[in-house]
Amino acid sequence: MLEDWFVKVRARFVVATGHVPTVIPFRGLGSTSRVRILARVLYVHPDPRTQKARKVVRGWRAFRSVPVAHYPIRVRIDGHRTTLTADRGGVVDTTIDLALSPGWHTVEMRAKKGTGWTKSEVFIVDPSTTRGVVCDVDDTVMITYLPRLLLAAWNTFVLDENARMSVPGMSDLMGRLAEGQPNLPTVYLSTGPWNVAPTLERFMARHRFPKGPFLLTDWGATPERAFRSGREHKVSSLDRLAKDFPNIEWVLIGDDGQHDETIYGDFSRSHPSSVRAVAIRQLSTPEAVLAGAPSMHPSPSSETVWVTGHTGTEIADALAREGVL
Repeated sequence: MLEDWFVKVRARFVVATGHVPTVIPFRGLGSTSRVRILARVLYVHPDPRTQKARKVVRGWRAFRSVPVAHYPIRVRIDGHRTTLTADRGGVVDTTIDLALSPGWHTVEMRAKKGTGWTKSEVFIVDPSTTRGVVCDVDDTVMITYLPRLLLAAWNTFVLDENARMSVPGMSDLMGRLAEGQPNLPTVYLSTGPWNVAPTLERFMARHRFPKGPFLLTDWGATPERAFRSGREHKVSSLDRLAKDFPNIEWVLIGDDGQHDETIYGDFSRSHPSSVRAVAIRQLSTPEAVLAGAPSMHPSPSSETVWVTGHTGTEIADALAREGVL
């Protein structure tokens, strides 16, 4: 494929300039018997002088990195060691059989000897947990004006990451959902690429959102199409969560600017026992115009608690009235 050829050309250049395969670890999720490991292998220059922090961090910098295809990495979790292999886009998304206690565990990874170990975390869901949260990112917790192409490009590639705005009241809503439930799994499901995962983690920490793994996608081509389907990514991710955690009822949070209403509605009808409530953030009129939001919205599932609001505060109040909070 043309994309693979282009990546190989870029890889030869960065290797010649001293870059080496390095693991960028992401937070994972698992049960007490199985663990989902998430990471990406990229070519990174080992000289710390090339990694100097900048006062202005433009989004496009996240897209300069070159992935390392089909590269083996070493993984350590609580004394357990294994070797996993990245896919053609450098992404590691693998589930391993491993018994761990509920809560957060440190995961260490490295690409090869001499590159050093990098650390992340994996959240192990308690078997007695019956509630979880799945939350969209773009225009749900972070204002991005998607899917309007030019504004999306500006927000993604040009805007300083520290200037990105949080949807008012949304971090408080997420905090209230997790209040008194230390074992509540929180998953951030987005059609965004893995390139922006470190940026999203810093954004969530800066705005005090609960910790949780990101389920992102690779923007590269597939054998079937030039671009991956973000909608299919969300549908398959929700189906997998329902399969991996059959005892959990999820509170699904999204917005009415893309396909969240349809995706969540279809999921609540096909997996009614897996949905506690659906919360849809309604874009303001200027946001809806800029984002190219649809003028017609699908009817919500009649058997599911379904609330809407323009801010996190409005959604929280609506969920409280329904007995969800």
